[in-house]
Amino acid sequence: MAAREPEIIREKDEMRRWSRAVRAQGKTIGFVPTMGYLHKGHLTLVKEARKHADLIVVSVYVNPAQFAVSEDLSIYPSDFNGDLKKLMSVPGGVDAVFNPFDLYDYGSGRNGGEERETGGRREKVEVSCVDERGGGHETWVRVERLEKGLCGKSRPVFFRGVATVVTKLFNIVEPDVAVFGKKDYQQWRIICKLVQDLDFGIQIIGAEVVREDDGLAMSSRNVYLSPDERQKALSINRSLSMAKLAAERGQVSSEELQNSVIQAIEEAGGKVDYAEVRLSSLILLRTQFGMQSILPSIMDCHLPLKDVFACFFTFVMFLSLSGEMCTS
Repeated sequence: MAAREPEIIREKDEMRRWSRAVRAQGKTIGFVPTMGYLHKGHLTLVKEARKHADLIVVSVYVNPAQFAVSEDLSIYPSDFNGDLKKLMSVPGGVDAVFNPFDLYDYGSGRNGGEERETGGRREKVEVSCVDERGGGHETWVRVERLEKGLCGKSRPVFFRGVATVVTKLFNIVEPDVAVFGKKDYQQWRIICKLVQDLDFGIQIIGAEVVREDDGLAMSSRNVYLSPDERQKALSINRSLSMAKLAAERGQVSSEELQNSVIQAIEEAGGKVDYAEVRLSSLILLRTQFGMQSILPSIMDCHLPLKDVFACFFTFVMFLSLSGEMCTS
C-alpha cells in the first residue's frame, strides 16, 4: 500500500517552521538532498534515512551553482509528480518534500526571510543583515584541498556549488541525519569534511552504490544515453571488476591497475578523463605503492573490497554521462 502524500514545502521560512515544530515534539529529522528525477538509488537513500530518524525530508532542487556554462542545466531531466509517486512507494514514505523556488534569489521576496509570531500576529523577519534586496549571491563554501583534482580538475565550479547549496539546505532543513550516496565518492568526502569543519551537528551517512541489472550505476543522467553509449558505459563496471581481481592476486602495481582500466574503457570506445588509485580514507593521497602495500589500508575502511574499489576508481566518459560520474 502506498504511503500518504508528503507535505510539499516551497518557502525557506515554511521549511524552518516545519523542522522546528518537529524538534519541539522531540522528534528527529532525516534528510536526503536530491536534484530530482529520482531512481531506485535515491529511494535506497530514503530507506537508509528511515533507519536513523523519526521523520524524513527529501529536497528536490536542481542547483544551478554546480553547473558550468557548458553543462546541462537547461535540459536536466525533471518529473516532479513522478518523483512524488516514487517517494510514496517507499515503505513509510517521506514526511515532507522541500522544493524551493530559487535558493539564490533574494530580490523577489520569495524565500527571503522568516515569519515569526509576535503579539498574536505574524511578522516578516529578515534573516540577512543586508538592507538592500536584489544584491545577488556572493558567499560561497569551499573545501579547498578535497575539491582539487579528480572530478574537480575538469569541473572547477562543481564542488563549490555543491558545498554551498548543501550548507544552505542544512541551515534551512536543520536535520539530525543526512544521507548521501557514495557513488559520488569525492563529493561525499567533501560533505563529511564540511560538516566537521563548520561544526554542523549532523550525522552524515554514506550509502553504497546501487546498480542496474547490467552493472551500470544508477544515475538520473543515464536517460541521456543512447543504446550504443550505454554499452560503452558498461565498460566502467567491467574494468573495475577486472581491477579488483588483479589486486586480489597481489601481483600488480597501482599504475598497472590504472593503465588496465584506461585500456579497457578506451577499447570499448570511451574516453577516460582520469583514472587514479587513491586511499579511500585519504583521497588526497595518490598511491605509488604496489597493491600488496595498499590492501592493509583498504581493509581499514571496513568496506567490502568491491565497494572499496568503487571508491578508488572514478571515471568520467566524454560521451556517456554514466553512473560513475561525479554528479548524481
